[in-house]
Amino acid sequence: MARNEPGFTLICGGLLADPAKRRAEPVDVLIEDGVIRAVGSGLAVPEGARVEDAGGMVIHPGLINAHTHGHGGLARGQGDKWTLELLLAAAPWIGGNRALADKKLTTQIVAAEMVLKGCTAAYDLYYEFPLPTREGMDAAAEAYAEVGMRAVLAPMVADRTLYEAIPGLYDALPAELQAAVEKLRLAPYDKTLAAISDILQHWQWTSQDIRAAVAPTIPHHCADAFMCGCARLAREHGVGLHSHVGESKVQALTGIKRYGKTLIAHMDSLGLLGPNFTAAHAVWLDDDDMKRVRDAGGSLAHNPGSNMRLGNGMFPLRRALDIGVNVGIGTDGANCSDNQNMYEAMRYASMISKVQTPDPRYWASVEEIYRAATQGSARALGFEDIGAIAPGMKADIVFLDLNSVNWIPHNWTVNQLVHAEDGLSVRHVMIGGRFVVRDRRLLTLDLAKLAREAEAARERLEALNAGMHELFTKLEPVVASFCPALAAQPYHVRRYLCDAPGP
Repeated sequence: MARNEPGFTLICGGLLADPAKRRAEPVDVLIEDGVIRAVGSGLAVPEGARVEDAGGMVIHPGLINAHTHGHGGLARGQGDKWTLELLLAAAPWIGGNRALADKKLTTQIVAAEMVLKGCTAAYDLYYEFPLPTREGMDAAAEAYAEVGMRAVLAPMVADRTLYEAIPGLYDALPAELQAAVEKLRLAPYDKTLAAISDILQHWQWTSQDIRAAVAPTIPHHCADAFMCGCARLAREHGVGLHSHVGESKVQALTGIKRYGKTLIAHMDSLGLLGPNFTAAHAVWLDDDDMKRVRDAGGSLAHNPGSNMRLGNGMFPLRRALDIGVNVGIGTDGANCSDNQNMYEAMRYASMISKVQTPDPRYWASVEEIYRAATQGSARALGFEDIGAIAPGMKADIVFLDLNSVNWIPHNWTVNQLVHAEDGLSVRHVMIGGRFVVRDRRLLTLDLAKLAREAEAARERLEALNAGMHELFTKLEPVVASFCPALAAQPYHVRRYLCDAPGP
């Protein structure tokens, strides 16, 4: 679990990734009780200190995942040509009938992959049906604690189904399917707010840097009073508020149809924006939307892999950075981006910024990408003491083996972190001064046992959810026809390669 290792540790001779320098230079890092006390050359070894030789390795702060879903671990690889709306339609099939043990298991899968690939903290929007539960959220928190990660864990909630949230979709269904989706209706929001309140009042994981938050999943999937209730609970408990906003063009158009304004403008009018607010994806935000989030002190979570995978379009990273809004980088869930690899997320973020214009002046630099995946994500999570290797920061450190093919030759450290590294080079991972990965082996969890448990759960859940799979196969052609037709309508920003030039 993510508690600090007591005593002194001195890391000697690792090459510190530094955006200000083209090639990393060797440093020593002195750690006391899991906190970095000094970074420099030739540091004295305190009496009784453990000494770790990092020669032949690049060290960098643990990457921080600004947006994922622990419940997605058991649903990896279920879909191919799925839009976001098809993914949501598939949710009762790929995520249904989870027992309490499944809720922990799915999060263990996600957490194990993240730490093995150099990620030490994550913002997890965790979904339970029909209501979030104290037991379920504790199971997910326990999974992170046992693996050794830091996390912000938010029950993801709504009171409208996909078919109620998107204007006209329910009416497009034949009567048989209308009757079927009626059975998927969500609980009244007062019951959901009571469930969230119970979770927050009894949260017991903060001392292990596993914090709580609240996640009204998508604005138009929630009544205004429900969103305001979520924001009130977040304020009362001093926790974060995280929502998917403008992820797809369908969402953006629905905002205009339902509210007569953009989703962010509507949320701002309700008083939801603030320093603890994160808008996930944010593909279809315009300049005014980004300025609203900036002025409120909020953050955007950029998930480039998922945005491409679900056909959501291209987030304007260069524009967001120029406007001055804080941007973190995330992977999204394993049920829609298929892996939890933050190195890949950085690479995708860089590439997406570069295909939107032929002019390199409007591309994001590798230094900006790296900062977003560390300091930017840390700010989105609400942590002030992670995301850098510097005095006063917690000792969350990743060690990359320079003998890995990704580093042959080693020319430009941060550039290679963003464009060449894929997790293959991860040798050790330290969280709070404690090794959770050593010599490429996860020390905190038995992966072979995890694989056996996951396969047994997959087989059992496949049988239990066969009826929901059958329902999805009937819903799929309707959703796959209706939603792209809605998305073909004009919107005042353009985020697709196939669109005509625009802002």
